Amino acid sequence: MKTELLDYTLPDELIAQKPADKRGASRLLVLNRTDGALSDRMFTDLPSYLRSGDCLALNNTKVLPARFYAQKPTGARLEGLFVTQEADGRWQVLLKNARKLRPGDTLILLNRDGQPAMEAVASERLKDGLWHLKPACESSPDSVLGQIGFAPLPPYIKRTAGSSESQEDLRRYQTVYAAWPGAVAAPTAGLHFDKPLLERIEAMGVRLAYVTLHVGIGTFRPVQTDTLDAHPMHEEYYHVSPEAAATINAARRAGGRIIAVGTTSVRTLESVADAAGTLAAASGRTRLFIMPGYTFKIVDAMVTNFHLPRSTLLALAAAFAELDTVLGAYRHAVAQKYRFYSYGDAMLII
Repeated sequence: MKTELLDYTLPDELIAQKPADKRGASRLLVLNRTDGALSDRMFTDLPSYLRSGDCLALNNTKVLPARFYAQKPTGARLEGLFVTQEADGRWQVLLKNARKLRPGDTLILLNRDGQPAMEAVASERLKDGLWHLKPACESSPDSVLGQIGFAPLPPYIKRTAGSSESQEDLRRYQTVYAAWPGAVAAPTAGLHFDKPLLERIEAMGVRLAYVTLHVGIGTFRPVQTDTLDAHPMHEEYYHVSPEAAATINAARRAGGRIIAVGTTSVRTLESVADAAGTLAAASGRTRLFIMPGYTFKIVDAMVTNFHLPRSTLLALAAAFAELDTVLGAYRHAVAQKYRFYSYGDAMLII
């Protein structure tokens, strides 16, 4: 499939720069993939599309405060994004404005107030802007980032370090059910849920199943190849517990629908399900690239945000509903001034 088919026009003013005032206050565009019918609703209307016996699958990954700032001895400031920790303790990080940085250079990691926190050595330049960084302490990345880190917002959301908005992002760029640290981007469809809404859904007889997929930096990157088949899909860690597998399997046996919250939940379930649509507890890493032509094994409906053009996430949505149907829904959303991307409004595809 040609990547250019995933293009669409979006005015800049529709790219959400902050979340809705309250979780659940977002709009919800409901797309019936059978006939293409569209309904403009609010996210709090989601329960009216669910029924007793259904199962909502949610990604309970916890976003690390992975964005940080560092300073060279010359005073020049760099922006970094923690990606992972290597077996030898070094961090793999993405650094901006690091063209003049050399292996062996010492950086000063800054805390959230912009003050020096600790030194780190830029030990090795990798590819695609990645570096190995060795902080001058033995503390875990969770501990260090807890002192210096900010929410790893995608580049289309603009923030000033230390602003009140950047402090609020630490809370709002995280689902209320986040449990397992490891993501460097949020599973954004889950950001719309608050605890009362989840309780209301559960009280209806809808089962909740929590799976984990640690969202990686690849989710930010557009497809740059001419065709989707040529795109090297990023790899992400997943975990499906015995409890989650049992809950989902029981719902399917009873005739309930499996409704995935977010593309990350979709990828997790489809990576683990067998040909009959049955799950077993599993952990591992997935490179599953879901694009038009893919046959879904287990997901019956999905909640998702509006995605960037030429992205693997839009390709997944276009695989679940027909490409023309999804792009038609996006044109409707633009005309109705829905808010797009990570902090934007949501879609329910049924």
